[in-house]
Amino acid sequence: MHLTASCSLLPAYYLLLPAKLGHMSQAPPPPPYTPPSSYYAAPYATPPGYAYPPPRRSGWFWAAIFALIIAIVLIVFAVIFSHLVVAVAGGGETATFGQPSIAVVDVSGVIVDADKIDKQLERFGRDPGVKAIILHINSPGGGAAASQEIYHEVLRVRQQTHKPVVASVESVGASGAYYIASGCDKIYANPASVVGSIGVIMEWTNYGDLFRWAKLKSVDIHDGELKDAGDPTRDMTPKEQAYFQSLVDNMYSQFIGDVATGRHTSPEKIQPLATGQVWTGQQAISLGLIDKEGGFRTALLDTARQVGISGEPHLVRPPREKHGLLALLAGDNGTDLFTNPSNLLNRAPGFYFLWK
Repeated sequence: MHLTASCSLLPAYYLLLPAKLGHMSQAPPPPPYTPPSSYYAAPYATPPGYAYPPPRRSGWFWAAIFALIIAIVLIVFAVIFSHLVVAVAGGGETATFGQPSIAVVDVSGVIVDADKIDKQLERFGRDPGVKAIILHINSPGGGAAASQEIYHEVLRVRQQTHKPVVASVESVGASGAYYIASGCDKIYANPASVVGSIGVIMEWTNYGDLFRWAKLKSVDIHDGELKDAGDPTRDMTPKEQAYFQSLVDNMYSQFIGDVATGRHTSPEKIQPLATGQVWTGQQAISLGLIDKEGGFRTALLDTARQVGISGEPHLVRPPREKHGLLALLAGDNGTDLFTNPSNLLNRAPGFYFLWK
């Protein structure tokens, strides 16, 4: 009886279900779900105290580093090898390569030392491929002894090797530089070049007034009346002046005599020109001080024809001087970078064949 009553209620429930479903279909849809911002950030957050490992380099990166190291090593070896070539063969500019050549030696600036130019002359004089030497001069002269030494080396090379040695004056070939040029077989100069200045000058700095102002005293203990002649802390005595004048006169006579010998003339003809003054290249021809007007190119082509070289002559030059850090690494001692303290004690008067 009870089971029959329960079953009878089921049809009524199913009859009401479509109505409920229709009523639910008319309700608005729920809003879309929006997760909180921490939903995305939290999985990627770095835990406290944790550090990411550094990114791994690709194989191409290490290959590039290795190639760079190899390139640096090759450059270093190339530099060392080039210096060895210069030391052994004198460099590309000094090699004759078995063909007849003309050597060029530069005489430039104030002449303070003869050793470098003497060695170049001696080397080119021994070289069988060098048929002639041109001194390319652009100098106002310099030390009396240094200029004289180069002059005699020019004569020695000419006499012992029988090679022509020619001087080509660029802008200035005065005093000691002209002394050297007069020892050559021939002198070329541009019309506007300056040549001559045959004479001697002696000079030093007298700083006696500075000593007295600073209340300093120079103390010398010497024996010999003229031992301290030329002391820069005091004025010269009349006897000292006569003494130094005699030295200057003697050097002046040597200058005139050597120029006369080199120019194949007499001292009497050079004497009137030995006033210390200079002349242009154009004026110097009529005075017999040079042989021909013309620049380096003229001197080069004339000399090449003289020694039987046809066409464009092959030139050789001394190796270039090395400077800077590379020179220090290559073995130069770099003494020119610093003043020698011993020069501070050099108080002796200087004698110069110098145009000032």
